[in-house]
Amino acid sequence: MKLLMDRILSEGRALSDSVLKVDGFLNHQVDADLMQEVGKDFYEYFKDYGITRVLTIESSGIAPAVYTAQALKVPMVILKKQTSKILNGDVYQTNIKSFTKGTSYELTLSSNYINKEDRVLIIDDFLANGEAATGAARLVEMAGATIAGIGILIEKSFQNGRTKLENAGYHVYSQARIARLGEGIIEFVEEDK
Repeated sequence: MKLLMDRILSEGRALSDSVLKVDGFLNHQVDADLMQEVGKDFYEYFKDYGITRVLTIESSGIAPAVYTAQALKVPMVILKKQTSKILNGDVYQTNIKSFTKGTSYELTLSSNYINKEDRVLIIDDFLANGEAATGAARLVEMAGATIAGIGILIEKSFQNGRTKLENAGYHVYSQARIARLGEGIIEFVEEDK
């Protein structure tokens, strides 16, 4: 998605060969207009996949997921990283290791917000090693629902996340695929025309 790639180039900062900082429009401050365009792009790509629900992991995936769900006219569900006193009853849980933070957390989905007939689109801000998306997919499968696709804003194509997800049978669409990062360097994968 050219609009997102242009924004990454103009405002993103490669802090190392594996860390891209985009907190000015996605991870700390959110550009709602850009996220609406991101949602429209995901809609155009996935509109014929029969999606009944959009899922994302709190918190950076929320803005693009809500605009995607709005465009698809389906509910959006937030997978929780923190345990909650009010989130009780029948839940699905799995453990995830965060690439960015180097920590593990328990991801939770309430059974009230998914059913076996659902065709789910998972939206995530970054794809690195595929841990978060794989964990979200595990929860969807625990609920007996179907994963229609996985939408990623920024993919670090030099890491193994896409391969891991595709080898598991998931269809992945990334709006911006980064081939290489380095201090002051951001290079995108050249897509086949």
